[in-house]
Amino acid sequence: MKLFHLSDLHIGKLLCGYSLKENQEAVLSQIVDYAKEEHPDAILICGDIYDKSAPSGEAYVMFDRFLESLSEIRPRIPVLIIAGNHDSPERLSYASAFLEKHSIYLSVFPPVREEEYLKKIELTDEYGPVDFYLLPFLKPGYLRPLLPDGSVLSYEEAVRFLLSREKIDSGRRNVILSHQFYTAAQSEPETCDSEVAVAMAGGLDRIDVSVLDAFDYAALGHLHGSQRVGRESARYCGTPYKYSVSEERHHKSVTVVELGKKGEEPRLRFLPLSGLQDVRRLRGTLEEVLKAAEPAAGRTEGASSSASGLSPSAQDSLPSAPSGVCHDFVSVTITDEQEPYRIRERLEERYDHLLELRVDNARTRARLTEGGSETDPAPEPMEAFRQFYETVNHTPLPEEGERIMKRLIREIQEKGMEGTL
Repeated sequence: MKLFHLSDLHIGKLLCGYSLKENQEAVLSQIVDYAKEEHPDAILICGDIYDKSAPSGEAYVMFDRFLESLSEIRPRIPVLIIAGNHDSPERLSYASAFLEKHSIYLSVFPPVREEEYLKKIELTDEYGPVDFYLLPFLKPGYLRPLLPDGSVLSYEEAVRFLLSREKIDSGRRNVILSHQFYTAAQSEPETCDSEVAVAMAGGLDRIDVSVLDAFDYAALGHLHGSQRVGRESARYCGTPYKYSVSEERHHKSVTVVELGKKGEEPRLRFLPLSGLQDVRRLRGTLEEVLKAAEPAAGRTEGASSSASGLSPSAQDSLPSAPSGVCHDFVSVTITDEQEPYRIRERLEERYDHLLELRVDNARTRARLTEGGSETDPAPEPMEAFRQFYETVNHTPLPEEGERIMKRLIREIQEKGMEGTL
Protein backbone atom coordinates (compact mmCIF):
# COMPACT_ATOMS: atom_id res chain seq x y z
CA MET A 1 0.00 0.00 0.00
CA LYS A 2 1.38 3.37 -1.07
CA LEU A 3 0.82 6.41 1.16
CA PHE A 4 1.59 10.12 0.84
CA HIS A 5 2.54 11.54 4.24
CA LEU A 6 2.05 15.33 4.60
CA SER A 7 1.68 17.72 7.53
CA ASP A 8 1.98 21.32 8.68
CA LEU A 9 0.67 23.01 5.56
CA HIS A 10 0.20 26.21 7.61
CA ILE A 11 -1.99 27.71 4.92
CA GLY A 12 -2.26 31.46 5.36
CA LYS A 13 1.10 31.86 7.09
CA LEU A 14 3.02 35.11 6.75
CA LEU A 15 6.82 35.25 6.71
CA CYS A 16 7.84 38.45 8.49
CA GLY A 17 4.66 40.02 7.18
CA TYR A 18 5.10 38.80 3.60
CA SER A 19 2.32 36.70 2.08
CA LEU A 20 3.26 33.16 1.09
CA LYS A 21 0.12 32.62 -0.98
CA GLU A 22 1.83 32.04 -4.35
CA ASN A 23 4.47 29.75 -2.80
CA GLN A 24 1.88 27.68 -0.95
CA GLU A 25 -0.27 27.37 -4.04
CA ALA A 26 2.81 26.22 -5.96
CA VAL A 27 3.71 23.40 -3.55
CA LEU A 28 0.08 22.27 -3.21
CA SER A 29 -0.14 22.11 -7.00
CA GLN A 30 3.04 19.99 -7.08
CA ILE A 31 1.49 17.61 -4.53
CA VAL A 32 -1.60 17.22 -6.72
CA ASP A 33 0.61 16.52 -9.74
CA TYR A 34 2.52 13.86 -7.79
CA ALA A 35 -0.78 12.31 -6.70
CA LYS A 36 -1.94 12.10 -10.31
CA GLU A 37 1.35 10.50 -11.36
CA GLU A 38 1.91 8.15 -8.40
CA HIS A 39 -1.74 7.53 -7.43
CA PRO A 40 -1.18 6.61 -3.76
CA ASP A 41 -3.73 4.46 -1.96
CA ALA A 42 -4.21 7.21 0.64
CA ILE A 43 -2.98 10.72 1.48
CA LEU A 44 -2.32 11.43 5.17
CA ILE A 45 -2.33 15.07 6.36
CA CYS A 46 -1.13 15.19 9.95
CA GLY A 47 -2.28 18.49 11.37
CA ASP A 48 -1.74 22.26 11.23
CA ILE A 49 -3.69 22.64 8.03
CA TYR A 50 -4.01 26.35 8.70
CA ASP A 51 -1.57 28.68 10.41
CA LYS A 52 -4.23 30.32 12.57
CA SER A 53 -7.24 29.05 14.46
CA ALA A 54 -9.33 31.64 12.59
CA PRO A 55 -8.04 31.36 9.00
CA SER A 56 -8.70 34.03 6.41
CA GLY A 57 -11.20 33.45 3.63
CA GLU A 58 -8.26 33.22 1.24
CA ALA A 59 -6.78 30.36 3.28
CA TYR A 60 -10.10 28.49 3.24
CA VAL A 61 -10.34 28.86 -0.53
CA MET A 62 -6.78 27.58 -1.03
CA PHE A 63 -7.34 24.42 1.02
CA ASP A 64 -10.75 23.87 -0.58
CA ARG A 65 -9.20 24.00 -4.06
CA PHE A 66 -6.47 21.60 -2.96
CA LEU A 67 -9.01 19.05 -1.70
CA GLU A 68 -11.16 19.54 -4.78
CA SER A 69 -8.18 18.85 -7.05
CA LEU A 70 -7.35 15.67 -5.13
CA SER A 71 -10.97 14.51 -5.18
CA GLU A 72 -11.09 14.79 -8.98
CA ILE A 73 -8.37 12.14 -9.40
CA ARG A 74 -9.73 8.76 -10.48
CA PRO A 75 -9.80 6.21 -9.04
CA ARG A 76 -10.57 8.36 -6.00
CA ILE A 77 -7.80 8.65 -3.37
CA PRO A 78 -8.89 8.63 0.29
CA VAL A 79 -7.59 11.66 2.22
CA LEU A 80 -7.17 11.30 6.00
CA ILE A 81 -6.80 14.54 7.99
CA ILE A 82 -6.26 15.33 11.67
CA ALA A 83 -6.27 18.68 13.47
CA GLY A 84 -3.04 20.19 14.76
CA ASN A 85 -2.42 22.68 17.56
CA HIS A 86 -2.81 25.61 15.14
CA ASP A 87 -6.18 24.43 13.87
CA SER A 88 -9.61 25.24 15.23
CA PRO A 89 -11.34 21.84 15.53
CA GLU A 90 -14.77 23.41 15.04
CA ARG A 91 -13.77 25.27 11.88
CA LEU A 92 -11.77 22.38 10.42
CA SER A 93 -14.63 19.93 10.95
CA TYR A 94 -17.10 22.02 8.95
CA ALA A 95 -18.90 19.86 6.35
CA SER A 96 -17.04 16.74 7.52
CA ALA A 97 -20.06 14.49 6.86
CA PHE A 98 -20.27 15.76 3.30
CA LEU A 99 -16.51 15.33 2.80
CA GLU A 100 -16.64 11.69 3.91
CA LYS A 101 -18.93 10.99 0.95
CA HIS A 102 -15.95 12.07 -1.17
CA SER A 103 -13.49 9.86 0.77
CA ILE A 104 -12.08 12.77 2.81
CA TYR A 105 -11.97 11.76 6.49
CA LEU A 106 -11.47 14.32 9.27
CA SER A 107 -10.69 13.81 12.95
CA VAL A 108 -10.47 17.02 14.97
CA PHE A 109 -11.37 16.09 18.58
CA PRO A 110 -9.92 13.27 20.68
CA PRO A 111 -12.46 11.02 22.43
CA VAL A 112 -13.95 12.77 25.47
CA ARG A 113 -16.89 10.46 26.32
CA GLU A 114 -16.89 6.83 27.37
CA GLU A 115 -18.56 5.68 24.17
CA GLU A 116 -16.13 7.57 21.92
CA TYR A 117 -12.96 6.14 20.38
CA LEU A 118 -10.37 7.25 17.86
CA LYS A 119 -11.66 7.49 14.31
CA LYS A 120 -10.46 4.36 12.49
CA ILE A 121 -10.39 3.95 8.71
CA GLU A 122 -9.81 0.55 7.14
CA LEU A 123 -8.26 0.26 3.68
CA THR A 124 -7.26 -2.93 1.88
CA ASP A 125 -4.55 -3.96 -0.56
CA GLU A 126 -3.25 -7.26 -1.89
CA TYR A 127 -1.81 -8.14 1.55
CA GLY A 128 -5.06 -7.53 3.40
CA PRO A 129 -6.47 -4.73 5.58
CA VAL A 130 -4.61 -1.73 7.00
CA ASP A 131 -6.14 0.08 9.99
CA PHE A 132 -5.54 3.84 10.18
CA TYR A 133 -6.03 5.48 13.58
CA LEU A 134 -6.58 9.25 13.55
CA LEU A 135 -5.31 10.97 16.71
CA PRO A 136 -5.72 14.77 16.54
CA PHE A 137 -3.70 17.14 18.71
CA LEU A 138 -4.63 16.84 22.36
CA LYS A 139 -3.81 18.33 25.73
CA PRO A 140 -4.22 16.15 28.83
CA GLY A 141 -6.98 18.42 30.10
CA TYR A 142 -9.17 17.43 27.15
CA LEU A 143 -9.56 13.96 28.68
CA ARG A 144 -10.92 14.99 32.09
CA PRO A 145 -14.45 13.76 31.28
CA LEU A 146 -13.00 10.25 30.82
CA LEU A 147 -11.04 10.21 34.10
CA PRO A 148 -11.94 9.86 37.78
CA ASP A 149 -12.30 13.22 39.53
CA GLY A 150 -8.94 14.70 40.44
CA SER A 151 -6.92 12.60 38.01
CA VAL A 152 -4.08 14.40 36.23
CA LEU A 153 -2.21 12.99 33.24
CA SER A 154 0.98 14.03 31.51
CA TYR A 155 0.99 14.34 27.71
CA GLU A 156 2.59 10.90 27.42
CA GLU A 157 0.13 9.35 29.84
CA ALA A 158 -2.76 10.93 27.94
CA VAL A 159 -1.69 9.33 24.65
CA ARG A 160 -1.03 5.97 26.35
CA PHE A 161 -4.46 6.13 27.98
CA LEU A 162 -6.29 6.80 24.70
CA LEU A 163 -4.42 4.06 22.84
CA SER A 164 -5.06 1.56 25.66
CA ARG A 165 -8.81 1.97 25.02
CA GLU A 166 -8.43 0.93 21.39
CA LYS A 167 -8.63 -2.70 20.35
CA ILE A 168 -5.54 -2.66 18.17
CA ASP A 169 -5.11 -5.97 16.35
CA SER A 170 -1.38 -6.73 16.38
CA GLY A 171 -1.87 -9.25 13.59
CA ARG A 172 -2.94 -6.53 11.17
CA ARG A 173 -0.96 -3.63 9.76
CA ASN A 174 -1.64 -0.48 11.74
CA VAL A 175 -0.87 3.16 10.96
CA ILE A 176 -1.39 6.15 13.24
CA LEU A 177 -1.66 9.85 12.37
CA SER A 178 -0.61 12.05 15.29
CA HIS A 179 0.33 15.68 15.91
CA GLN A 180 2.37 15.87 19.13
CA PHE A 181 5.97 16.41 20.28
CA TYR A 182 7.55 12.95 20.16
CA THR A 183 11.11 12.14 21.21
CA ALA A 184 13.17 8.95 21.35
CA ALA A 185 15.08 7.98 24.51
CA GLN A 186 15.41 11.62 25.60
CA SER A 187 17.16 12.58 22.36
CA GLU A 188 16.41 16.03 20.97
CA PRO A 189 14.72 16.18 17.57
CA GLU A 190 15.62 18.98 15.19
CA THR A 191 13.39 22.02 15.68
CA CYS A 192 13.11 25.36 13.88
CA ASP A 193 12.36 28.98 14.73
CA SER A 194 9.05 28.67 12.89
CA GLU A 195 7.78 26.05 15.34
CA VAL A 196 6.15 28.40 17.83
CA ALA A 197 6.24 27.07 21.40
CA VAL A 198 6.82 23.50 20.21
CA ALA A 199 8.53 22.41 23.41
CA MET A 200 7.00 23.52 26.69
CA ALA A 201 9.15 24.68 29.56
CA GLY A 202 10.51 21.64 31.34
CA GLY A 203 9.58 19.35 28.46
CA LEU A 204 6.10 18.67 29.83
CA ASP A 205 4.68 17.99 26.36
CA ARG A 206 7.33 15.43 25.38
CA ILE A 207 6.05 11.98 24.54
CA ASP A 208 8.37 9.01 24.14
CA VAL A 209 7.75 7.48 20.73
CA SER A 210 7.63 4.03 22.32
CA VAL A 211 3.94 4.70 23.00
CA LEU A 212 3.44 4.11 19.27
CA ASP A 213 5.19 0.72 19.12
CA ALA A 214 1.95 -1.02 18.14
CA PHE A 215 1.95 0.79 14.79
CA ASP A 216 3.76 -0.33 11.67
CA TYR A 217 4.05 3.31 10.60
CA ALA A 218 3.62 6.48 12.67
CA ALA A 219 2.79 9.47 10.46
CA LEU A 220 3.72 12.45 12.62
CA GLY A 221 3.10 16.16 12.35
CA HIS A 222 4.27 19.15 14.43
CA LEU A 223 8.00 19.53 13.66
CA HIS A 224 8.98 21.30 10.47
CA GLY A 225 12.03 19.26 9.48
CA SER A 226 11.74 15.83 7.86
CA GLN A 227 13.24 13.33 10.33
CA ARG A 228 12.85 9.95 11.96
CA VAL A 229 12.03 9.58 15.65
CA GLY A 230 13.87 6.58 17.04
CA ARG A 231 12.94 4.24 14.20
CA GLU A 232 12.66 4.84 10.48
CA SER A 233 8.97 3.99 10.50
CA ALA A 234 8.09 6.79 12.95
CA ARG A 235 8.60 10.05 11.08
CA TYR A 236 7.91 13.72 10.90
CA CYS A 237 7.50 14.50 7.22
CA GLY A 238 8.15 18.23 7.71
CA THR A 239 6.49 21.20 6.06
CA PRO A 240 6.01 21.46 2.29
CA TYR A 241 7.64 24.92 2.25
CA LYS A 242 10.29 26.79 4.25
CA TYR A 243 8.58 28.84 6.94
CA SER A 244 11.64 30.43 8.57
CA VAL A 245 15.26 31.24 7.83
CA SER A 246 16.25 28.40 10.17
CA GLU A 247 14.79 26.02 7.55
CA GLU A 248 17.22 27.34 4.92
CA ARG A 249 18.95 23.98 4.38
CA HIS A 250 15.83 21.82 4.53
CA HIS A 251 14.93 19.79 1.46
CA LYS A 252 11.13 19.87 1.44
CA SER A 253 9.34 16.85 0.04
CA VAL A 254 6.35 14.54 0.01
CA THR A 255 7.17 11.45 2.08
CA VAL A 256 6.06 8.36 0.15
CA VAL A 257 5.51 5.31 2.36
CA GLU A 258 5.11 1.85 0.84
CA LEU A 259 3.74 -0.77 3.21
CA GLY A 260 4.47 -4.39 2.39
CA LYS A 261 3.44 -7.49 4.30
CA LYS A 262 2.97 -7.45 8.05
CA GLY A 263 6.41 -7.47 9.67
CA GLU A 264 8.22 -5.89 6.72
CA GLU A 265 9.81 -2.46 7.20
CA PRO A 266 8.02 0.26 5.21
CA ARG A 267 9.94 1.56 2.20
CA LEU A 268 10.35 5.33 2.00
CA ARG A 269 10.87 7.74 -0.89
CA PHE A 270 10.91 11.51 -0.98
CA LEU A 271 9.42 13.58 -3.81
CA PRO A 272 10.97 17.08 -3.83
CA LEU A 273 8.86 20.20 -3.37
CA SER A 274 9.93 23.77 -4.07
CA GLY A 275 8.21 27.11 -3.81
CA LEU A 276 8.55 30.00 -6.21
CA GLN A 277 10.96 31.76 -3.86
CA ASP A 278 13.75 30.36 -1.75
CA VAL A 279 14.37 31.29 1.91
CA ARG A 280 18.04 31.80 2.69
CA ARG A 281 20.78 33.66 4.54
CA LEU A 282 23.39 35.92 2.96
CA ARG A 283 26.57 37.04 4.71
CA GLY A 284 29.41 39.30 3.55
CA THR A 285 30.32 42.88 2.88
CA LEU A 286 27.59 45.07 1.47
CA GLU A 287 29.17 45.00 -1.99
CA GLU A 288 29.45 41.19 -1.90
CA VAL A 289 25.81 40.81 -0.90
CA LEU A 290 24.64 43.28 -3.54
CA LYS A 291 26.68 41.44 -6.17
CA ALA A 292 25.03 38.16 -5.17
CA ALA A 293 21.76 39.49 -6.62
CA GLU A 294 23.30 39.87 -10.07
CA PRO A 295 22.19 37.53 -12.88
CA ALA A 296 25.45 35.54 -12.73
CA ALA A 297 25.03 34.77 -9.05
CA GLY A 298 24.21 31.17 -8.19
CA ARG A 299 21.43 29.86 -6.05
CA THR A 300 21.44 27.71 -2.95
CA GLU A 301 21.43 23.95 -3.37
CA GLY A 302 18.10 22.55 -4.44
CA ALA A 303 16.75 25.85 -5.74
CA SER A 304 16.12 26.84 -9.33
CA SER A 305 18.35 29.35 -11.07
CA SER A 306 17.50 32.10 -13.48
CA ALA A 307 18.45 35.65 -14.30
CA SER A 308 16.60 36.92 -11.24
CA GLY A 309 17.21 33.91 -9.02
CA LEU A 310 13.75 32.43 -9.71
CA SER A 311 12.29 29.56 -11.66
CA PRO A 312 10.50 30.53 -14.90
CA SER A 313 7.08 29.85 -13.37
CA ALA A 314 7.91 32.16 -10.47
CA GLN A 315 8.69 35.01 -12.82
CA ASP A 316 5.20 34.63 -14.29
CA SER A 317 3.57 34.59 -10.84
CA LEU A 318 5.40 37.47 -9.18
CA PRO A 319 5.53 41.16 -10.13
CA SER A 320 8.09 42.01 -12.78
CA ALA A 321 11.26 43.68 -11.56
CA PRO A 322 14.41 45.09 -13.17
CA SER A 323 17.24 42.71 -14.01
CA GLY A 324 19.51 42.16 -11.01
CA VAL A 325 16.68 42.16 -8.45
CA CYS A 326 16.33 38.94 -6.43
CA HIS A 327 12.87 37.94 -5.18
CA ASP A 328 14.06 35.37 -2.63
CA PHE A 329 13.26 35.82 1.06
CA VAL A 330 16.64 36.71 2.53
CA SER A 331 18.19 37.34 5.92
CA VAL A 332 21.31 39.47 5.47
CA THR A 333 24.33 39.88 7.74
CA ILE A 334 26.72 42.68 6.73
CA THR A 335 30.35 42.33 7.82
CA ASP A 336 31.84 45.71 6.78
CA GLU A 337 34.02 47.17 9.54
CA GLN A 338 33.11 50.67 8.36
CA GLU A 339 29.35 50.43 8.05
CA PRO A 340 28.25 51.81 4.67
CA TYR A 341 25.67 54.54 4.22
CA ARG A 342 22.01 53.57 3.70
CA ILE A 343 22.50 49.82 4.10
CA ARG A 344 18.82 48.88 4.22
CA GLU A 345 17.79 51.10 1.33
CA ARG A 346 20.59 49.79 -0.91
CA LEU A 347 19.77 46.18 -0.05
CA GLU A 348 16.06 46.66 -0.71
CA GLU A 349 16.90 47.95 -4.20
CA ARG A 350 18.29 44.47 -4.97
CA TYR A 351 16.30 42.23 -2.60
CA ASP A 352 12.62 43.05 -2.54
CA HIS A 353 11.83 40.49 0.19
CA LEU A 354 14.36 41.41 2.87
CA LEU A 355 13.42 39.60 6.09
CA GLU A 356 16.03 40.94 8.47
CA LEU A 357 19.29 42.87 8.50
CA ARG A 358 22.15 42.34 10.91
CA VAL A 359 25.61 43.85 11.22
CA ASP A 360 28.50 41.69 12.44
CA ASN A 361 31.81 43.51 12.87
CA ALA A 362 34.28 44.41 15.62
CA ARG A 363 32.01 47.13 17.00
CA THR A 364 28.89 44.93 17.27
CA ARG A 365 30.90 42.04 18.72
CA ALA A 366 32.40 44.37 21.32
CA ARG A 367 28.89 45.49 22.24
CA LEU A 368 27.91 41.84 22.76
CA THR A 369 30.98 41.27 24.91
CA GLU A 370 30.17 44.27 27.09
CA GLY A 371 26.68 42.86 27.65
CA GLY A 372 27.92 39.35 28.45
CA SER A 373 29.14 36.31 26.55
CA GLU A 374 28.02 35.89 22.96
CA THR A 375 25.22 33.38 22.52
CA ASP A 376 23.56 31.71 19.59
CA PRO A 377 21.64 34.13 17.37
CA ALA A 378 18.21 34.93 18.82
CA PRO A 379 15.09 34.44 16.76
CA GLU A 380 14.16 37.34 14.53
CA PRO A 381 12.04 39.92 16.44
CA MET A 382 8.74 38.95 14.81
CA GLU A 383 9.26 35.24 15.53
CA ALA A 384 10.30 36.04 19.12
CA PHE A 385 7.10 38.00 19.67
CA ARG A 386 4.98 35.24 18.11
CA GLN A 387 6.56 32.73 20.52
CA PHE A 388 5.94 35.03 23.49
CA TYR A 389 2.34 35.73 22.48
CA GLU A 390 1.45 32.06 21.98
CA THR A 391 3.16 30.98 25.20
CA VAL A 392 1.19 33.55 27.20
CA ASN A 393 -2.15 33.30 25.38
CA HIS A 394 -2.06 29.66 24.19
CA THR A 395 -3.22 30.75 20.74
CA PRO A 396 -1.38 31.97 17.63
CA LEU A 397 -0.92 35.71 17.13
CA PRO A 398 -3.92 37.07 15.17
CA GLU A 399 -3.44 38.65 11.77
CA GLU A 400 -4.10 42.17 13.04
CA GLY A 401 -1.44 41.69 15.69
CA GLU A 402 0.99 40.55 12.98
CA ARG A 403 0.45 43.78 11.07
CA ILE A 404 0.80 46.02 14.12
CA MET A 405 3.96 44.34 15.39
CA LYS A 406 5.57 44.27 11.95
CA ARG A 407 5.05 48.02 11.65
CA LEU A 408 6.39 48.70 15.16
CA ILE A 409 9.46 46.51 14.66
CA ARG A 410 10.24 48.20 11.34
CA GLU A 411 9.96 51.64 12.95
CA ILE A 412 12.23 50.62 15.83
CA GLN A 413 14.79 49.10 13.44
CA GLU A 414 14.82 52.20 11.26
CA LYS A 415 15.30 54.51 14.24
CA GLY A 416 18.09 52.28 15.54
CA MET A 417 19.77 52.28 12.14
CA GLU A 418 19.58 56.07 11.93
CA GLY A 419 21.25 56.39 15.31
CA THR A 420 24.03 53.97 14.34
CA LEU A 421 24.95 55.08 10.84
